[in-house]
Amino acid sequence: MARLSPKKPRTNQVRIIGGQWRRRSLHFPDVPGLRPTPDRVRETLFNWLGQRLDDLRCLDLFAGSGALGFEAASRGARAVVLVERDRLALAALRTNKEVLAADRVELVAADGLAWLAGDRGLFDVIFLDPPFSDGILPKALAAAATRLAPGGRIYAEFGTRPNLDGWHILREGRAGLSHFCLLEPA
Repeated sequence: MARLSPKKPRTNQVRIIGGQWRRRSLHFPDVPGLRPTPDRVRETLFNWLGQRLDDLRCLDLFAGSGALGFEAASRGARAVVLVERDRLALAALRTNKEVLAADRVELVAADGLAWLAGDRGLFDVIFLDPPFSDGILPKALAAAATRLAPGGRIYAEFGTRPNLDGWHILREGRAGLSHFCLLEPA
């Protein structure tokens, strides 16, 4: 009788698809609401933004796996701030930052909306991909608008489309249950 091999534990990982760390994997824990932006969607997003983000300052407000922020850093962003409140996700972000030697990436342990309320400077690109179940995207968009540099853009990912009055939709797409768009203030 053949023995069944034990089931291997699931490894949560997503790969960086472009730039300096292309093909490198980011590992992340099982955390409720954490769903990394899929490769195909990130590829689309970075086609919209341009393959290189040289000299741009980027913010990944609900970092989770860090896929968007590390991707931006890999593509030459001058500075990337990853904000995450979950301690397990934050620990994984620290490990990934260390493994990649990502010196242009700053990690912040905080609630995204509370962090934005402080004087944090301006960002050229802001990634907003909060857990869909939280329903905080409209608040996050309003708060992020105050931190957007002139000519800056916001990437938003959502399950149900929020009211986007006051925003100009530059590009939009859909992948499975996720909708995503690139926005600038109207």
